[in-house]
Amino acid sequence: MKTNLSRQVAAATVVSSLLLVGSAHAQTAGGDDLLKMQQNPANVVMPTNTYDNQRYSKLAQINAGNVGKLQVAWTFSTGVLRGHEGGPLVVGDVMYLAAPFPNTVFALDLNHDGKILWKYEPKQDPNVIPVMCCDTVNRGVAYGDGKIFLHQADTTLVALDAKTGKVVWSVKTDDPSKGATGTEAPMVIKDKVYVGVSGGEFGVRGWLAAYSVNDGKQVWRAYSEGPDNEILVDPKKTTEFGKPIGEDSSLKSWQGDQWKIGGGGTWGWYSYDPKLNLIYYGTGNPSTWNPKQRPGDNKYSMTIFARDPDTGEAKWLYQMTPHDQWDYDGVNEMILSDEEIGGKMRHLLVHFDRNGFGYTLDRATGELLVAAKYDPAVNWATKVDMDKSSETYGRPEVVAKYSTQHNGEDTNTQGVCPAALGTKDEQPAAFSPDTGLFYVPTNHVCMDYEPFRVSYTAGQPYVGATLSMYPAPGGNNMGNFIAWDAKAGKIVWSDPEQFSVWSGALATKGDVVFYGTLEGYLKAVDAKTGKQLYKFKTPSGIIGNVMTYEHAGRQYVAVLSGVGGWAGIGLAAGLTDPHAGLGAVGGYAALNDYTSLGGALTVFALPPS
Repeated sequence: MKTNLSRQVAAATVVSSLLLVGSAHAQTAGGDDLLKMQQNPANVVMPTNTYDNQRYSKLAQINAGNVGKLQVAWTFSTGVLRGHEGGPLVVGDVMYLAAPFPNTVFALDLNHDGKILWKYEPKQDPNVIPVMCCDTVNRGVAYGDGKIFLHQADTTLVALDAKTGKVVWSVKTDDPSKGATGTEAPMVIKDKVYVGVSGGEFGVRGWLAAYSVNDGKQVWRAYSEGPDNEILVDPKKTTEFGKPIGEDSSLKSWQGDQWKIGGGGTWGWYSYDPKLNLIYYGTGNPSTWNPKQRPGDNKYSMTIFARDPDTGEAKWLYQMTPHDQWDYDGVNEMILSDEEIGGKMRHLLVHFDRNGFGYTLDRATGELLVAAKYDPAVNWATKVDMDKSSETYGRPEVVAKYSTQHNGEDTNTQGVCPAALGTKDEQPAAFSPDTGLFYVPTNHVCMDYEPFRVSYTAGQPYVGATLSMYPAPGGNNMGNFIAWDAKAGKIVWSDPEQFSVWSGALATKGDVVFYGTLEGYLKAVDAKTGKQLYKFKTPSGIIGNVMTYEHAGRQYVAVLSGVGGWAGIGLAAGLTDPHAGLGAVGGYAALNDYTSLGGALTVFALPPS
């Protein structure tokens, strides 16, 4: 046992260490134009590839029969040595990509192997670096209305002229001095651009906001916790499981004013259904990580929201992990698909949560259809109650042995699976309408978790827990790349990986699925069987998202490499204390033997015929 003072010092050290942690331009693409543009598989006009977040490409020049012949076509260095999450956009003859802090944006000429057309180099206060969790990542830029949109680390939302890179407008969305940062990729819908915020480890109250693409004026902002009028819910119309949530449902789930520093970050991915006119996203962990200091369900952290993108009003919501005790953020992507369940076509939303459960919901109503573990190691809960007549319907059945709330402060709860970084973090899964399967990069990692009392000071770490991480029992692999049947809630096949799979997946019409590894391999596997068809070692570990595009009649596959993120924070920030990085440094120490820092885009293609 440690004294409370030594715990505070240790926590500050741990968290501070972690948190150092041409034709195209003729388009004037608002949301309506983006709806049309996303149908052209030659382009990648949004960070999610398409509004449904399927990360599926109709391109099939590269297929299961010839993918083994891939060669490097060209490369590009970003000049930044931190974690490279996200991926590039391609609009006509131009590729756009963003680097980690200081968030340089490049426009590259695809007619000349990535010649730099322009670059935007923001001047940001480096004091934002210590409040970035986890690592100085940025997940990409968005395109619309002839502009490129970037949410900078210092929470400046900037619109750049896509032709020249000149700033059209910029607006500050939050306050980094209080721990708020921008790491997520924006999304453009109609005449608005949507962004969220990071900072749950500093007590930042999460929000999603809409800004005018024309001039940057804020149209609406919906907080994750607080009064009904601030979280933009109608207590009589907004539903959970088809029932109205009632008045002050969020406030009633917090003790006192804890909701004001309640977390619920919104730094994940956003999806959009144009027919239902709903935007979907998830909220992160409640603050602090010590559950004893925030009694109640802590609504609406850990929640899937379906909102009207025009007004921000929530139509329905679902809280997956009430009173989170393990830092199981709910920000992971929502993948939209239309499939038949029980002989009936349903508009589905599929979500692979950090808590280790894969959820399938009706995205029109929020009805919960499937909730099942997508890693057999998950042990903190036995199941999600699927009995609609039960008072606990939709809630996880928590195992007392692994409950940090039950075991209490200053008690080290051991063997909790998954670890805080989840069975899957933000690295997005993909869906193939050809196979009906979801392809999921996963972590096979467990943890020890010891909560302790912590005081809130604006701009200072507000964690209140000491963690250590290690591979799940029964093997040494820390990750798997799996194929998932979301209608049945079952794993179809699984490819083990030595380290967590921290890259985003890509599925293609050519029956190939791509992903990257922390050692730096780009891998291609058969979509039906998972059989490995190709691999290539890139200059650094891959935590970026694989994408594909077509230019001059030739299909290309591209991925950013640059080790970092939470799993790679030890390498990215030069940390050696095994408890640093909230336990990740010790868990991923062996990664040092396989890769080193870098920041590069590698572009692949088949040999010229």
